[in-house]
Amino acid sequence: MTRAFLPKVFTVLLAGTLAGLALAVAALPAALVYGVGLSALATPYAELPNTLRTPPTAQRTNLYANDGTTLITSFYQEDRVDVPLREVAPVMRQAIIAAEDARFHQHSGVDLRGIARAFTANRRDGATRQGASTLTMQYVRNVLSTDPRLTEAQRAAATEVSTVRKLQEIRYALALERELSKDQILARYLNIAYFGAGAYGVAAASKRYFSTSPAKLTLAQAALLAGLVRSPHTDDPINGDADSALARRGYVLDQMVESGQVAPDLANRVRAEPLNLRPSETPNDCTAVPEGHNDWGFFCDWFTRWWNDQPAFGGSVDERQRTLRRGGFTVVSSLDPTVQRATTEQVRRIYSVEDPYALPTAVVQPGTGRVLAMSVNRIYSVAANPPGQQNHPNTVNQLVAGGGTIVGYQAGSTFKLFTLLAALEAGMPLNTVFDAPRRIVTSYRISGETSCGGYWCPENANSLTTGQQDMWTAFGRSVNTYFAWLTERVGADRVVEMAQRLGIVLRAEEDAQLARHGAREWGPFTLGVAATTPLDLAGAYATLAAEGTWCAPTPITSIRDAAGRRVSAGQPDCRQVLDVDVARAGTDAARCPVGDQSMYQGCAGGTATKLRGQLGRPVGGKTGSSERYATETVVAFTPQLAVAAIAANPDDPADAVGRAVQTAMVESVGEILAFALRDQPVRDFVPPSERTAWRATGQRVGE
Repeated sequence: MTRAFLPKVFTVLLAGTLAGLALAVAALPAALVYGVGLSALATPYAELPNTLRTPPTAQRTNLYANDGTTLITSFYQEDRVDVPLREVAPVMRQAIIAAEDARFHQHSGVDLRGIARAFTANRRDGATRQGASTLTMQYVRNVLSTDPRLTEAQRAAATEVSTVRKLQEIRYALALERELSKDQILARYLNIAYFGAGAYGVAAASKRYFSTSPAKLTLAQAALLAGLVRSPHTDDPINGDADSALARRGYVLDQMVESGQVAPDLANRVRAEPLNLRPSETPNDCTAVPEGHNDWGFFCDWFTRWWNDQPAFGGSVDERQRTLRRGGFTVVSSLDPTVQRATTEQVRRIYSVEDPYALPTAVVQPGTGRVLAMSVNRIYSVAANPPGQQNHPNTVNQLVAGGGTIVGYQAGSTFKLFTLLAALEAGMPLNTVFDAPRRIVTSYRISGETSCGGYWCPENANSLTTGQQDMWTAFGRSVNTYFAWLTERVGADRVVEMAQRLGIVLRAEEDAQLARHGAREWGPFTLGVAATTPLDLAGAYATLAAEGTWCAPTPITSIRDAAGRRVSAGQPDCRQVLDVDVARAGTDAARCPVGDQSMYQGCAGGTATKLRGQLGRPVGGKTGSSERYATETVVAFTPQLAVAAIAANPDDPADAVGRAVQTAMVESVGEILAFALRDQPVRDFVPPSERTAWRATGQRVGE
């Protein structure tokens, strides 16, 4: 009857009286109490903050593999995930009410009997030993003290011992109970309460202490958790006082017996049980990926870098990180655990984690940009390395995707693809013939011992690549002088622009400066002298597989917010950057290096001819060696997948990996593709038109 019909004037007088009783222990003058009480409680109910209706609780974000169930890690400031009341065991609901507010279902937000009892006890003991806050009042205090939208001063004011604060708390509690049902208030309280040991909310607490869900809590477990809310920092049985936790559990059981929720004999049996903790800790951040899956850390690290670049999550990196760690997102990533495992096995077959040489490798899906695997023979860890070893065996540097201090590695002749595509786009056909000499002196000025009178003068790797060449044979055999000549014909600036259009990011400042201010004279670019990463390179070659559609590499399959709504930031970012026929022609030439055959029978030898037979399906690709074999690169692609691997010493670029490793890399990339495509149908590439293969045409551009 009180909830529905109590006159407003009487509500104000009652609330003032209750507030006076609660604050009497502080020996405040009664007149002051009643005066402030009447003034504060006269505030309209409409001013109830929306924060109390829908609390902005910080919730952890979970990052899953592409199956949607395999947890990679979590990100949080507070370990919390909200659950509806129906997913909380009834015994837990009973325990928290018995422990904190036995008359929860009888009062209207403020409990007159509770305040009178506390007032009497505290007067008798001469100290404040009993509280009179209802569960609703505690909920109000918790929300206001943790609201991220308030200032530090405002949050502190929510818990200060003052007349004004207590009266505001009472007013909000009375108003809240007019708007929300008891079950709604109880659910919000259970999700916001702190249970100690870093666990916020009943779901996190159930996992932290017992490795279970709130729906499966037993009476003993529920009583323990309910008892922790009063003093979570001191009674926490993991980091605090286990005896105090047991005592509080006993108190909760007594209260449940008194309220008729539990039979005395059952309570006594439970009281005799040990704590039976089964603690588990929710992983937090990329260094906390599951044991045995440390190689996932590099993908996780790249995910956080990707997130930091998304304006949808905030106006700055700091704001985006707060959103990640408080927003309660469910992120299904693109990482395929089985493909990741196979990639890591192949990488470590070539180099161990202790080896100074690294083999960063990326697997990308054409047409979406989704990254299925990122692996390198390193331990993702901030642990110290032996003296002189910057990046092995431990590192958190992004060796696969680049970023921070990692600008990438020279990828050698794999960059010839960009010259070939620029020429095709300019209207030159695949059968463009040039009598390639062993060495060619170009018009590009350079300095140093490799110049010929101040001009760039590259030579072929061996005498077998001299003579009449077209794009098929020159790309297959990797004829340096042919591509130097082709670069002069099409323009070095157009080659650089093509690489950037296909996603090559020039992270080294010197490379970026040349691209901005000296691209016309950057002839050597065609031989892969600029630094790149396996991820960028795989994405560029995946553009051919997708017939000219470039997609920004993404770690995301889907993102849902705490309310289950899909977030658009996780969708593929794709655009047509090449004419379809140009892309098909580029693919036709890319079949030559890896032992496949062009649709026009144009291939006559390559640098990785065993790959087609190993894979047993149509494939394109390219190998690359930098100057003096400092790095070795292998890229391969089918219509469904693209893989790129670069062997280098990240700590010492002058420490050449040597040519011999390329053969092993080709086999390794083939094994990765074969495994990843094991359940997928064999698909062939679409041939280019005859005009693109044989006849000069006008200039063509991306659609």
